[in-house]
Amino acid sequence: MLRELSIRNLAVIEYVSVKFHDGFHVLTGETGAGKSILIDALSLVVGGRGASEMVRYGCDKAEIEAMFELPASHPVWYTLQSFGIHASPEEGLVVRRELSAQGKSISRVNGHIVTLSMLREAGECLVNIHGQHEHQSLLRTEKHLEWLDSYAGDSIAASVDAYRSVYREYDKVRVQLKDIEDTSRQNMQMLDLYRFQIEEIASAHLKPGEDESLSEEKQKLMYAVRRRDSASEAYSLLHGGKGVDAVSRAVSRISDIRDYDPVALDPLLEQLQSAFYQLEDAVYQLRDYRDNVDSDPERLADIDDRLDMINSLKRKYGENIPDILSYLSSIQSEADKIENRDEYLARLQLERDRLFAQALMIGKQLSDQRRKAADQLAIAIESELRGLQMDRTKFYVQLQQTQDGEHYKLHASGIDEAAFLFAPNPGEPMKPISKIASGGEMSRIMLALKTIFASIDEVPVLVFDEVDTGVSGRAAQAIAEKMSRLSNQCQVFSITHLPQVACMADHHYEIKKIIVADRTSTMVTEMSSATRIEELARMLGGVEVTEKTRHHAQEMLDLAVRQKGA
Repeated sequence: MLRELSIRNLAVIEYVSVKFHDGFHVLTGETGAGKSILIDALSLVVGGRGASEMVRYGCDKAEIEAMFELPASHPVWYTLQSFGIHASPEEGLVVRRELSAQGKSISRVNGHIVTLSMLREAGECLVNIHGQHEHQSLLRTEKHLEWLDSYAGDSIAASVDAYRSVYREYDKVRVQLKDIEDTSRQNMQMLDLYRFQIEEIASAHLKPGEDESLSEEKQKLMYAVRRRDSASEAYSLLHGGKGVDAVSRAVSRISDIRDYDPVALDPLLEQLQSAFYQLEDAVYQLRDYRDNVDSDPERLADIDDRLDMINSLKRKYGENIPDILSYLSSIQSEADKIENRDEYLARLQLERDRLFAQALMIGKQLSDQRRKAADQLAIAIESELRGLQMDRTKFYVQLQQTQDGEHYKLHASGIDEAAFLFAPNPGEPMKPISKIASGGEMSRIMLALKTIFASIDEVPVLVFDEVDTGVSGRAAQAIAEKMSRLSNQCQVFSITHLPQVACMADHHYEIKKIIVADRTSTMVTEMSSATRIEELARMLGGVEVTEKTRHHAQEMLDLAVRQKGA
């Protein structure tokens, strides 16, 4: 739910901060007081288009901030997670939009800067605004099939999943076929390149880890003379320089006197004997190491040549030997496809035909299921419209298929294309909803659709911007009652000029202009019971408010309370 909306320096609004509640909210005020500016602000905060002209005159920027309170299961959290924004449902969701006087825009979600497209995607999960002439998702023909499937729910879910799984495989094979057919000449040119590369890599007989072992061997050969000389000098110091003999004689001398002081000399003698054996062993190892150091210029040259060749292949085909071998495997596969193009093409065509037949079979089953759901949806919408004083309106969900040669054309969602049609009066032909001419009919049909789909689209905030324009009398009362019932499922806002609608609201806000220091500004005030009666009386009687209009306003409020209680 939308809990708070803060607006600064937007159009005639200098600063407004409004808290909202659950249920049905109405915003009323004189024409030109700035009611639609609040809707514009809410539109901006969920990714709507902004313009520099919207910034209050003389100010650098406009700032809009909205705080939402949403359950952990709400889809917006998954949307934000896909953007790399980790937000906690316990902390709420704060969306901020800044619009500069130069037309630049900055958007933030819980402090994270997001692009306008990201904000718009998240905003679609948060707020749905319907104005008199706006086309929302429910009115876009391309969305009708998706909404029909949402309405059908579990009854077609298995068929939808099965079809999409097969279609993905079918589309993948179809793309592969198209690539082969479109790139035939280019592939033949690539074949010569692949053959050269395969021969160049294969003839090298590369082995994983070979370059590391060669580099290590090269290091040893490069410093063979130095290693041999140093080992020889060390050997001479220890052996030729009587190092080992000196330790041996020291052991002998200590042995001669150990019997006179065994407590002190035994540990010392043991250390000297251990040192003698270790030193003697080290001397023998130095000798062997010196004798085995081999300076081989020819081998060093061979290693240099081999490493140069490996490095050359790395520059062309990969950062290391496993990458080069992986590239070899891939181009061998591509070369095989080109060399055996006809055979490979035939296999793909058979696979495409098999998957097409399978997808078509599932698509026809899905279409039959959708027709049943379409009939149920039409009945449900007509029932809602009857409650909105459109008793004779007929609604129809049209499902049609496109032929692709001798067969149906497959789409990602099936073989069907859906369109919502209606006839507002008996004897008139069915027409697409988007072609509705009457604003009053548009309002009521939209409200009926919203009532049915409110629990499906999971959008928590629903805004109706003067959707009751062109409606009066019993129809206006029906719209008010419908919005009131709809507010049990989501938070509903309505800008209205009709007292029948305003009296049914759970929360009533007055929007009015004030002039301070010769500057106009807009105020938003949540109304108490007494001030609400005055506002309803103004809406009923115009400029002059009388006791009769006040009495009538009180009577309307009492009737609304009884109606909502019923």
